[in-house]
Amino acid sequence: LMNDLHINISIESSFYCKDPESTELGKKIVQVGIELMDQLGYEAFTFKKLGVEINSNESSIYRYFESKHAFLVYLVNWYWSWIEYKLVFATANIVSAEERLKKSIELLTEEVKEDSSFTFINEVLLCKIINTESSKAYYTIDIDKENEKGFYKTYKRVVQRVCDFVLEVNPQFKYPHMLISTIIEGAHHQNYFSKHLPALTDVEEGKNNIVEFYLKLTKSVLSL
Repeated sequence: LMNDLHINISIESSFYCKDPESTELGKKIVQVGIELMDQLGYEAFTFKKLGVEINSNESSIYRYFESKHAFLVYLVNWYWSWIEYKLVFATANIVSAEERLKKSIELLTEEVKEDSSFTFINEVLLCKIINTESSKAYYTIDIDKENEKGFYKTYKRVVQRVCDFVLEVNPQFKYPHMLISTIIEGAHHQNYFSKHLPALTDVEEGKNNIVEFYLKLTKSVLSL
């Protein structure tokens, strides 16, 4: 039933000049922008190149996003809002705190599959961008100003939600935010390494080694 629904991810207006979901052009900018950034990488990606791909003026893209950095921040926030939606849906009817935490770790570390609930976003390509480029959204000289504006609160909200599960399981655990942010960033690195630097990981074809590793790490750290 969920695959037949079209669900809107709500992104705050501070992340764009004009809501890209409000027009077909805006949706095309996001859709093709994801494809082009995945293909070229963040450094080589430009609005001029995107304009050529969508047969539109570069200036029309600037009506939606003030810069390619703002576009990347939008994509990061869309991704974490989508992950939060999936977390809420996946854990809603689970009574056991341990099982909720397990489900959350699996969701945060497993390979992403395309979600047909969102027709103009390719989540597989977006996840590749998150794995390779998302750190560039917050490793910036303006990080403190952008943080004050709430640019990263969707990511922080996801971390907090899973931290709450950690503390339900072990109320004495002192480092829930460290644990969850390390798992998330570490899983991104391991996914990237598995594709490009396999000597730095232990991923095997056809196996969920990354999920398995972080589940075991979580159980060990929390003494479960």
